[in-house]
Amino acid sequence: MWRSQELVRKVKVVGGVHLHLKWMSTVMCFGDASHGAVGSPVGVGLHAYEPTPVPALPSDVVSVHAGHYHSLALTSMGHLWAWGRNNEAQLGRGPSSRASWHEPERVKGLENVNVSAAFASGVVSAAVGDDGSVWVWGRSKRGQLGLGERVTEALVPTKLEALSGENVAKVSFGWGHALARTADGKLFGWGYSADGRIGKTGNRFETSPLESAFSGRSSSDSEDAEKRVVRGMEQENDVPIAWEPRLVEELRGVHVLDIACGLDHSLILCRDGVLLSCGSNAYGQLGREKSDMGIFPVEMSFSPVFIAAGLGHSLAICQLGESDGSVGTTNIASWGWNLSSQLGRPGNGNLPSLIDALEGENPVSVSGGRAHSLALTSKGELWVWGSGKSGRLGLGSSVDQEEPFCLDYLEGFQILQAVSGFDHNLVLVAG
Repeated sequence: MWRSQELVRKVKVVGGVHLHLKWMSTVMCFGDASHGAVGSPVGVGLHAYEPTPVPALPSDVVSVHAGHYHSLALTSMGHLWAWGRNNEAQLGRGPSSRASWHEPERVKGLENVNVSAAFASGVVSAAVGDDGSVWVWGRSKRGQLGLGERVTEALVPTKLEALSGENVAKVSFGWGHALARTADGKLFGWGYSADGRIGKTGNRFETSPLESAFSGRSSSDSEDAEKRVVRGMEQENDVPIAWEPRLVEELRGVHVLDIACGLDHSLILCRDGVLLSCGSNAYGQLGREKSDMGIFPVEMSFSPVFIAAGLGHSLAICQLGESDGSVGTTNIASWGWNLSSQLGRPGNGNLPSLIDALEGENPVSVSGGRAHSLALTSKGELWVWGSGKSGRLGLGSSVDQEEPFCLDYLEGFQILQAVSGFDHNLVLVAG
């Protein structure tokens, strides 16, 4: 059921001979173009209200990743391309006076690295080589680079030596923290460590000023809620920081299958099927009644197989009941911030609950943005919901969607992957 994203080559057998046919693909985007993250196919600074091809990219892109305000695309040759916000040098182009780049260009400094995966936050980007090495670039005063004490800048891709010898499979970034999962299931964390979002790094947990900013989280004004986030972050001086990756000791010996970081919380899926959460619970994004800081299980009766995190909400594709040995169907459980209907359902957002509108659709991947979400189903359909501001739902307008809605515009396309940044989205299609 689970569609692989490793769509580099298509093999055809003709007369016993294997012919390797190069995959042809197109990257499409929609949403907010303020920082150039949509690749400016409709004009500099103009939002893309419907899925639109990103120009100037190679035709052999095999995966895409959306940072908060910039975008990355990886080709079958292991080359990484980037575009969008560059205020913090997160595009990997070296020093530049330009705040953003609307046209994709290849990331410099990775010419000798065969990139196998890429990841991004608001201010930092990362690439994983086929040898499991991790390379980072950008600027972060919260230690998100992981390059050592008080190192806050890397203008070009720099190897993360603290993880040398580890075969890293995935990296996930929040606003100021980061997690890395190795191929053998170990978990490492670094960066801003308040609220236990990367596990316990000292003798006690530090509390983030953000926690005191949400006493009115039931407010109906999403813009006001986002302003409280900014104000809280501005108060975070002298914050607790882990400047280099360190093993998350609470999970030593636990095999981690997947990780996902929201703005200030983390989700950790273990091989035994248990989903754990840690960090801030200001919006109920940890999915548990337990208010103690630390890594604890999400309170859900479903079997999670795929996880994602938006700014303040969490999403998990869950395997539902099986009968007679047959494979069960899937649906998405959501919890956390629901000010813009990004949970895709009504009701209590503090604990996980299934999205009724997706019953029977069998989602295979899900992604969360600032205040919207999207899911790809086994039938190749893309469903969107939440805030439609600046066209981030791709429906041709700024109208919000309280429940998942199938994006008809992409009907007829073979969708390989769909991911969301804060306010924009990237869709990889065949052909």
